[in-house]
Amino acid sequence: MGQHYLNSLFTPRAVAVFGASKLPDSVGTRLFRNIIDADFTGPVYPVNPKYKMLYRRPCHASIHAIGKPVDLAVIATPAPTVAEIIHECGEHGVRAAIILSAGFEDTQGDAAAYRKAVLSEARRYGIRILGPNCLGLIHPAIKLNATFSKNNALSGNLALISQSGALCTAILDWATARNIGFSAVVSLGNAADIDFGDVLDYLALDTNTRSILLYIEGIRDARTFMSGLRIAARMKPVIVLKVGRHHESAHAALSHTGAMVGADDVFDAALRRAGVVRVMTIEQLFSAAQLLATTQRVHGNRLAIVTNGGGPGIMAADRAIDLGVSLVELSESCIRQLDAVLPSYWSRSNPVDILGDATHARYHAAVDACLKDSQVDGVLVILTPQAMTEPLKAAQAVIDAAAGAHKPVLACWMGESQVSAARKLFTKHAMPVFPNPDVAVEAFAYLSNYHRNQQLLMQVPAPLAPSSRPGISGAQMIIDGVLAERRTRLNALEARALLTAFGIPVMPAMAARSTSEALVAAESLGFPVAMKINSPDINHKSDVNGVRLNIADAQTVRSAYNELTNAVRDQRPDARLDGVTIERMYGNPHGRELLAGVVRDPVFGPVISFGAGGTAVEIIRDHAVAIPPLNDFIISDLICQTRVSKLLDAFRNLPAVSIPAIHQVLRRLSEMVCELPRIQELDINPLFADEHGVAAVDVRIIVDDRLSILKPYAHMAIHPYPVHLQKHWQLADGTDITVRPIRPEDAGIEQAFVHNLSPQSKYFRFMQSLYDLTPQMLIRFTQIDYDRELALIAVITENRQEVEIGVARYGMNPDGESCEFAIVISDQWQQKGIGVQLMTCLMEAAKAKGFKTMQGEVLVTNIAMLKLTGNLGFIPHRRKDDPSVIVVVKTL
Repeated sequence: MGQHYLNSLFTPRAVAVFGASKLPDSVGTRLFRNIIDADFTGPVYPVNPKYKMLYRRPCHASIHAIGKPVDLAVIATPAPTVAEIIHECGEHGVRAAIILSAGFEDTQGDAAAYRKAVLSEARRYGIRILGPNCLGLIHPAIKLNATFSKNNALSGNLALISQSGALCTAILDWATARNIGFSAVVSLGNAADIDFGDVLDYLALDTNTRSILLYIEGIRDARTFMSGLRIAARMKPVIVLKVGRHHESAHAALSHTGAMVGADDVFDAALRRAGVVRVMTIEQLFSAAQLLATTQRVHGNRLAIVTNGGGPGIMAADRAIDLGVSLVELSESCIRQLDAVLPSYWSRSNPVDILGDATHARYHAAVDACLKDSQVDGVLVILTPQAMTEPLKAAQAVIDAAAGAHKPVLACWMGESQVSAARKLFTKHAMPVFPNPDVAVEAFAYLSNYHRNQQLLMQVPAPLAPSSRPGISGAQMIIDGVLAERRTRLNALEARALLTAFGIPVMPAMAARSTSEALVAAESLGFPVAMKINSPDINHKSDVNGVRLNIADAQTVRSAYNELTNAVRDQRPDARLDGVTIERMYGNPHGRELLAGVVRDPVFGPVISFGAGGTAVEIIRDHAVAIPPLNDFIISDLICQTRVSKLLDAFRNLPAVSIPAIHQVLRRLSEMVCELPRIQELDINPLFADEHGVAAVDVRIIVDDRLSILKPYAHMAIHPYPVHLQKHWQLADGTDITVRPIRPEDAGIEQAFVHNLSPQSKYFRFMQSLYDLTPQMLIRFTQIDYDRELALIAVITENRQEVEIGVARYGMNPDGESCEFAIVISDQWQQKGIGVQLMTCLMEAAKAKGFKTMQGEVLVTNIAMLKLTGNLGFIPHRRKDDPSVIVVVKTL
């Protein structure tokens, strides 16, 4: 709506350097020299009371002595002095600061006190802080190098955000040697204030940035991280290098799901939902960035390989299988086309071996045939320089064959001196070329993963499915009762009741505390039955021989009861014993044992797991995880990541299981974690699935009352689509209007809406009478984080299509307590009360989110808007720096 809150950090007009020095090898000396040597476009003021002049520039005792405006302060002074410097900067009107100083790392003692004091002064004056203990920031577009690194960044279109200053310097050195440039390099350091989410939000709209690279060691705030990541990834490729992949979870998990799901599984699932690509090395980081910055895109992961050597083709095939890339089975029509142009003894399969004597014409024909195959999503072409090979002519043939194709073609010209000219030709025609099959296949995997993850990014599930009516209040009462008894684990019947409240089918069960009660329960449920020990102190019943299955008669019930209770007393004499539970046996021989569960990650909150079930799940370890909320698209992707998914189709004498029933269970689990934030862990194992449906046989639920939930869905990394804000009303003439939150798929109607506004309406809203949404702004307007911002659109239906007639939106200000609004109504629908309705709904939503005030900027000439806001209780204030703008403010 206005300028980005990090503008003063990235595009300062004037910079003050605190701690500037001329002492050899000091941070202040290196910092100041870097800024002046880079020829920063604005004034640079050194601040150090020890000097009168520094490098032929006047040096100031304090920022007040400068006597001129300063946007950015860069601080390299001892930690105890920084809070006072921030105070003075606030008094001077500085809006951003980079703190390079160390000494703030510890969470206790002096370091913690220094950190608290700095942040207190920063919040008091609205100063945004990068750091402390960071390398700094490089912004080549304005020739700003505010770091103490010994090397600068070349100008380019890649942005790098790193938690490690040391790695920044290594990457800069690596990239300079390869002539790779940057649009921005940001070292976050301790990230006491500005973090990944803030910088990503800024770079998403930075026109100089085409791809964003992240080096991550850990995430502090999952919600802001995911928000910034999802916004940026909708506009440009984001590639992530995450270290610490094998760090083991510190907590002792009480469920199978908790024991299997590691921090890296969850992080990977978060990246998938955010629409980004993950890599494992620095080389892959840049390779993926350069490839995704091109127009090369795929719509699937089915790869065809064309090669003049069997060995390289097999190498490529092996790597494809490792990465989950599908080696497509060529269609009959493609085979016939290849038969017509290749020798009779060609491989007749994928990889397509066109043999060592392949001419450039053979390359052209083979690539052309594969590209025309509707089952192929991309083609990798491999050449080894053999005796009769003409690498340059073959390269031109591949380029010609790929011309006009809407599928990516990747080249792998192996060797060096004989293929160098061909590689230059590929580069000239913007066709990706690689030195070996492994990296070429990895590149195709990047494209494939990017396509899949971008589809996941577009999903905005609601917390509840449209037809779902779960018993939320009853389920919450069960959890409250457990916590009131100072328990954290639900017993078997309570856990079953919780699943039943959310519509998850469970096998009937009854509790028994004596042999007589066990017999009554078994007769009531019907034989055969299962008997399981019931103890709040035993998590896995099979560990103490506490399960008996397929009990078929009353006599066996009695003996089994005694065996079970005696076994527990012998093996766990300390365990409390509440008898047994009697369950009706699951009897379908076609059933597959699955597991569905929930675990709360300490960073990303609740995650949902699906995979193979049974007693050996922790050994088999076949599972995948997803970040809720879920819908059918996300669930399908989750299931397909597991090996057990291949057992769900019909095979041998087994019919296919009911996939919709599995979807239903996972949707219900998603609803549970959305609406019941105190669930810590949940296990349904086994979950039997067959051709008729599913049945939960054993369930384990752990709850936790330590999580403080101040706002709905605050415990989740991704805010669900706020379907509860949707409203219907009618104009006086009978026109039906729907007001609802905007979704990513509304890009088309949003673009048409803005395009059709009159020049005056565009000027009042965007300060430009000929304004049309750029692709980047269109994405930014429709892909929003419902936790920090909201856009409510008013739509009508014409010819069975929605038409947008108005939109009101707010965005959270950096203080976290106020928000800024904007509204525009289609010209032909003005003066009908739509603006009042939209603003009323928007203010109610903002108040419910906890915002204290709402403000907006209105041009003095926009009389209708001033009247509307006045009627709604907004107080006008004329802006001192721009008399043509009135700021209207309302306390919510």
